[in-house]
Order: sequence, then structure tokens, then C-alpha cells
Amino acid sequence: MNIPLPDSLKSFVDERVAEGGYGTSSEYGRELIRRDQGRLHLRSLLLQGGASVSADPADHACFDSLRQRIRRHARR
Repeated sequence: MNIPLPDSLKSFVDERVAEGGYGTSSEYGRELIRRDQGRLHLRSLLLQGGASVSADPADHACFDSLRQRIRRHARR
């Protein structure tokens, strides 16, 4: 796949490659695509969560219970 870019964008990509530790502009492009996929996945999860039935409130008792479970698990 080839993506033609105007000089201003090509310069930007070249700078990002040099500064970001990417070996090539293709690596930089792949990273951007992966980040976009992750963003879309997170958005989907957030929308699913927003549409789901509410659970018990996340109050102090809830967090205390979680801490106790973590401590028990860490002791094993």
C-alpha cells in the first residue's frame, strides 16, 4: 500500500520517525493504525458498558472488598 502525502505531511512523518524511534515511515503508520484500532475497541466497550444494566454502586465498601480479595490472592 502506498499513500502519497503532500510535502508538509511527509516532513511531519519523517520527523516523527526520527524522534519516535521508528525504523521507517511504515512502522509509524502501523503504530497509528494499531492505536486507532485500540481507540475504536475502547469506544465500543464504553458504549456497551453505558448501555448495560447498572450494578451495585462503587462505594467505600466495594473498594474495601476488592482490596481484601487482592491481599488474599497476593498471600497465596
